[in-house]
Amino acid sequence: MSISASAPDLFYPIVPNASWVARLVPLGVRTLQLRLKDAPIDEVRRQITESLDAARTTGCQIIVNDYWREAIDAGADYIHLGQEDLAAADIEAIKAAGLKLGVSTHSEEELRIALAVDADYVALGPIYETKLKAMKWSPQGLGRIGTWRQRIREKPLIAIGGITPERADDVVAAGADSVAVITDFMTAQNPEARVETWLAWAARRRPAAKN
Repeated sequence: MSISASAPDLFYPIVPNASWVARLVPLGVRTLQLRLKDAPIDEVRRQITESLDAARTTGCQIIVNDYWREAIDAGADYIHLGQEDLAAADIEAIKAAGLKLGVSTHSEEELRIALAVDADYVALGPIYETKLKAMKWSPQGLGRIGTWRQRIREKPLIAIGGITPERADDVVAAGADSVAVITDFMTAQNPEARVETWLAWAARRRPAAKN
């Protein structure tokens, strides 16, 4: 294992490759999700290994998206699966390897599925409208966070979709344990400076946040 598999940090950026991991780890990010898309398997393996190596320098936690076999082989601590990938994954193999499992949800039925596989954390989105990609799901809103909070009880709840530092306090107050972010910093003129803004928010917020 690369690091101990604790719950995702309050601020949880999602990045597309190991180069972004190397850029953000030195800033003090505590949790990063590596979301690789449409890459050859050899490249996936290389990207996961490089990300884990970069994270070890500061103890940053890497959550690998989708590629559960390669995450197991690389010694990752966490895997995150969308609903389609979850349906095709060997959950017993993931848990036998000691990986923690995060699952995306957008509806009551998807939440039921996530709870049925005993996910270690549940992600809900999009909370607000997002321009990252076309979504078949309407914005969930803050009220849905509260509903999910009651349903999943002690499991960590990650909110994602259209969240900015200005909205983040409301998201956490509604019941989220972590705020996952992509567009807000990826499209910023200075992504590192924007991530530092997020880290400052998390540092202010963390003492009052739920453990």
